[in-house]
Amino acid sequence: MKITLCLLVFNERSGCEVDVPKLRRDTFDDVYAVDGGSTDGTVEYLESQGIPVFKQAKPSLNAAYAHAVEICKTEGLVVFFPKGTLDPDCTKEMADILKQGYDLVVASRFIDGGRNEEDHRILKPRKWGINVLSITASLVWRREGWRIRDVLHGVKGFTVSAYRRMKISSAGVTVDLEMAVRSYRLRIARTEFPVLESERRSGETSFPIWPTGKKLGRFLLAEMFRSPR
Repeated sequence: MKITLCLLVFNERSGCEVDVPKLRRDTFDDVYAVDGGSTDGTVEYLESQGIPVFKQAKPSLNAAYAHAVEICKTEGLVVFFPKGTLDPDCTKEMADILKQGYDLVVASRFIDGGRNEEDHRILKPRKWGINVLSITASLVWRREGWRIRDVLHGVKGFTVSAYRRMKISSAGVTVDLEMAVRSYRLRIARTEFPVLESERRSGETSFPIWPTGKKLGRFLLAEMFRSPR
């Protein structure tokens, strides 16, 4: 299987400066970035490192994935967010697991051996919310195979054919949860492996808890009334 590495970026120059030099680019048959409109020099830095950058045509996380798939010329695609919070070697591990025959591989912060950036805190609102979504999606739709614990982690690998079968929305912020749910409904071969997440070096999340949570909740409700395909 030939596999592409795609970096999804939006104002992540400092993270790129940490992660890009560590990427195992020789693992992949193609490497490029999809940018959501950076103004901090992210694009210029990536291009200086020999990484082509494509500007996504529409805003939103789902649109970034759709653009990455649209320009992908290989069977598999590994998506990585260079924020300086994960070991870039996880991209190679994702590629290796895809080659074992899986169609969806999630870098998980919530299985044994993994760590979430909130784990050292008493209050863990993001982690707790993700756990609720994971359990809900599994109870409603999973009939076989692995239960995805980290249903909102964007760092993942997948086959392009599986992504297209899932018919993911081209706009919004629900892509990760959509992929988990549709992988259950379509009985797509899936798995996770553990990663250790540290806190962001700079910048803030683009997905605040409550507004994002409401959008994810609306997706789950709508999916319950969606005919299987």
